[in-house]
Amino acid sequence: MRIALLGGTGDIGEGLALRWAYDTDHEVLIGSRDPEKARAKAEEYETELDSRGLDRAVKGFDNEMAADRADIVVLAVPAYHVGDVVEGVADVVDEDTILVSPAVGMSRDDDGMHYNPPGVGSITELVQRRAPEDVRVVGAFHNLAADRLANLDVEFDLDTLVVGDDEDARDLVADLGAEIEGLRVLDAGPAANAAEVESVTPLVINIAMNNDGMHDVGVRYL
Repeated sequence: MRIALLGGTGDIGEGLALRWAYDTDHEVLIGSRDPEKARAKAEEYETELDSRGLDRAVKGFDNEMAADRADIVVLAVPAYHVGDVVEGVADVVDEDTILVSPAVGMSRDDDGMHYNPPGVGSITELVQRRAPEDVRVVGAFHNLAADRLANLDVEFDLDTLVVGDDEDARDLVADLGAEIEGLRVLDAGPAANAAEVESVTPLVINIAMNNDGMHDVGVRYL
């Protein structure tokens, strides 16, 4: 399978790119508004993997070109850029493409982080509104600490949730996530449940901010 990470030069994009390249045989593509930046980051990821004895090809493109080549397109960009990125690749994605959104709308004040969803209810639902009608959308990978994800020396024992209106798409993304060693993926149902899933992220960040030694806190459902 070919996976494109749009915004793959950023924190969550880097983590998912490295983990999928390290733990699986899927082809990983890095997308960015700046193709030179994408290619430079792809080379960095290849160097990191090579240092661990893995000969993996990671390629960099502009976002549209990366999306055009991929089966799974992960929107690894901040929440306030998601809509524009979706519209920017709308002409090259189709019914065979699955868009995956890990983005969460949040705001911060003196008390901490707070869930700040868009008017449609969640970022996952925003992506559904902006994407072409025949493109399937899944929300996933919201509650993972990006630094921990990108550190290949860290062993996982964490859960993440998937939401979306197409059950087959949820299952495929869940299977893809479960290929990352130590990550368990649980089905949280249709996209209408996305707000509940996304809102866990600011809670996790607040726990990390207020407890010593928990900067990489994650979630495990028992």
